[in-house]
Amino acid sequence: MTEMLKIFFAVIILFGALLSIISAIGIVRLPDVYTRNHAVSKSATLGVLAILLGTFLYFWIIEGYMNFRVILGFVFLFLTSPVAGHLISRAAYNSKVPLWEESSQDDLKDKVSHEKEKVSQ
Repeated sequence: MTEMLKIFFAVIILFGALLSIISAIGIVRLPDVYTRNHAVSKSATLGVLAILLGTFLYFWIIEGYMNFRVILGFVFLFLTSPVAGHLISRAAYNSKVPLWEESSQDDLKDKVSHEKEKVSQ
């Protein structure tokens, strides 16, 4: 039973590492800052969370040691990474970083123009 649990936790950790590798490939291969940021904020966050979850479960169930620092890292990453991704994309958009030429829609175009009209009045 213990060996089966160790294999299960190793699979969770390897899944997290695979997601982190996919995120790194996305950073290199994707065309603009918005799609790169999406790759980082989604797959890298999920990858690191899977690695932390596998680590926490291993030490808790196999070693009998509950590490609250891993839980704190889990919560901190879960709360900060999506917010940081959103703010980075918003800052790039407000700095007029162009979208990829094959992007199909720009949802913020109308909102930003309306906000600028309110500020100028």
